[in-house]
Amino acid sequence: MAVSRQLVSINDQWVEEGLAGQILDRNHRSFGGVVDRENGIAWPNHHAGTPVWMSVWGAALVNPDSAYYHHEEVLERLEYAAQYMLSFQHEDGSISPGWTNFHSPPDTAFVVVGYSQLYLLLEQDDWSKNAPVASRILLFLKQTIPVMLTGGCHTPNHRWVLSAALSYLYQLFGDSRLLTRAEQWLAEGIDATPDGEWTERSNGIYNAVSDVMLIHTARILSKPEYLQPVRANLNMMIYLIHPSGEIVTDYSGRQDFGQTFTLDNYLLAYYLMTPIDYNAQFATMTELAEQALCTTTVRPPSSANNPLVGMLLYPYEGEIVIATALPTHYRQMINGSFDRHSYIQQIAEVGYSQIQYSRPHLDFGAPVMRIREENTSVTMMAETSSFLAIRHGHVRLLGVQIASYFGPGFVPMQTLTETTDGFTMTATYEKGYNSCVPEHELPASAQATVSPWYLLPHQHRIATHTQTYQLEVRMTELENGYDLHIISNEPADVMTQLSFVFDQQAIITAVDGHLEQIRPFSQLWSAGTVVVQQGNDRIELTGGCLEHTALSVREAHYPQDCQTLLVNVMTPFEHRIGIRLLSGTDV
Repeated sequence: MAVSRQLVSINDQWVEEGLAGQILDRNHRSFGGVVDRENGIAWPNHHAGTPVWMSVWGAALVNPDSAYYHHEEVLERLEYAAQYMLSFQHEDGSISPGWTNFHSPPDTAFVVVGYSQLYLLLEQDDWSKNAPVASRILLFLKQTIPVMLTGGCHTPNHRWVLSAALSYLYQLFGDSRLLTRAEQWLAEGIDATPDGEWTERSNGIYNAVSDVMLIHTARILSKPEYLQPVRANLNMMIYLIHPSGEIVTDYSGRQDFGQTFTLDNYLLAYYLMTPIDYNAQFATMTELAEQALCTTTVRPPSSANNPLVGMLLYPYEGEIVIATALPTHYRQMINGSFDRHSYIQQIAEVGYSQIQYSRPHLDFGAPVMRIREENTSVTMMAETSSFLAIRHGHVRLLGVQIASYFGPGFVPMQTLTETTDGFTMTATYEKGYNSCVPEHELPASAQATVSPWYLLPHQHRIATHTQTYQLEVRMTELENGYDLHIISNEPADVMTQLSFVFDQQAIITAVDGHLEQIRPFSQLWSAGTVVVQQGNDRIELTGGCLEHTALSVREAHYPQDCQTLLVNVMTPFEHRIGIRLLSGTDV
């Protein structure tokens, strides 16, 4: 598979953008760096920093199809950028990316992965003028070895970034300590379900990061077994694309939650895995990801995951895999048979009370149901604030949520099972009170003049008056939509609010119902039927209700860039909502 003209062209456009943003004042402390257009500062990070543009320039310099092939001004600018990177590398070998992480081993590892590929790309080119800048890049990489040998991580995916960085450094410098450290990270075991779901459930960002980093690690260290979770995730992603080409992000555990992402982050992973598996659907996903990168992406990709660099460095060899059509009619349950609760029950045996600087991601492996019927895309999901999202043509029901004052806040559903006529989702939560600390467990500070709350041994308090809150959603499938039967009986008198979140461009009309605008972005739906329309597509909702007048539930925050319909009910209740999916020809 040759590198497409479209990809070369967009990279050439980015070459110009990077050149225009480079700091050329030799008296400036960031001379040679490229300014981040979001904050006006040059950074040494992999995401929006100078290495991003260095990868763009390097891919153009070595590619005969580029307008900047062996272009001496671009080479000079690359030299300036390499000087900048060395000047912003800390004495311990790390970099500070410009956000919350400082002297960051994982962010340095991201740079190492991209920088290593850039070095190898320049090194294999026959243009001798590349040598000085390549040597500066190699020096930077050598100076990262101490932090890579000792540095830790924050998040699950960081382990695989560190593994890939250590693998590349081992390839370049042959230091066996690097191999040992990589294998220490790999020894922690792979955090993916058999269906391919990574811990962070981040379809827009971090699943792709884990994929490409383990591909690099498996290739360099000759450990093909680490391709299996990648393979599973790339197969899973085939069922997590809306008809528009957007990725399902409705249940992400990271910052891509509910945001718009396309397949562009997966381009290099699909490209590299297609010939390994000789997978025709992967070839199609490669094409879709490249199209997304070239038509919808507004900034160059991460230097650690630059597809053009990867394609030039690892060109296809052998028979080309012919792309095939992807499914547009399917029902796919993800993690339906994964026994996540058996894993959660083992936490007490492990013995930790918290994960410092991170979180446990207990939603890992929660079930997700995906249904696709041509231009209708439905997602049902557990362990997130929304349990249902529907894309019907142009109409986007971004989320259906339940919030209650029991928690208070949104109530994540805990189970999702298929029934004979649809699906059932349930949630059970407990909340009570803590008794006094037994006298024999009290510390000496309890008898002092001041006895701080935080010095008391709260683990010895006995729970009292514990209440159990139960919620059930029965979802019946119909020919043109769904009926929701939402049930909560105990405890009584819990104010509950159902929310239906639509995109800002939707036209919402009360047909024979009643809507009251309570904020610029929220309406109380107290009765009757509501129609939501975009273009020729419509969603009709029935089941408005107003059993209390609270405008919101504490700890439940609704998006201000969307339109939200609110339905207020009180326990005990059995409330029904009708959802009908209509087109322009329906009446």
